[in-house]
Amino acid sequence: MAVPNIAQKAPYPVDVEAGKSYWWCACGNSRGQPFCDGSHKGSTFTPVEFKATESTTVWFCGCKHSGTKPLCDGTHKTL
Repeated sequence: MAVPNIAQKAPYPVDVEAGKSYWWCACGNSRGQPFCDGSHKGSTFTPVEFKATESTTVWFCGCKHSGTKPLCDGTHKTL
């Protein structure tokens, strides 16, 4: 199984808008972290869609190893 690159060992706080979709980078190579820019093409990784149900701040995983992808679950603290 391929291992994603760690983009950063901290989450990305993002203000999301209700009703919008956000595509989280799963490979760790995107230059537009935490979102996908297509850098995964040719790999086994695919971006993960996050659909905002409310307008709020969410914490997208930066280490790419969260058990609750695309959101942070604190896994970065153990890497």
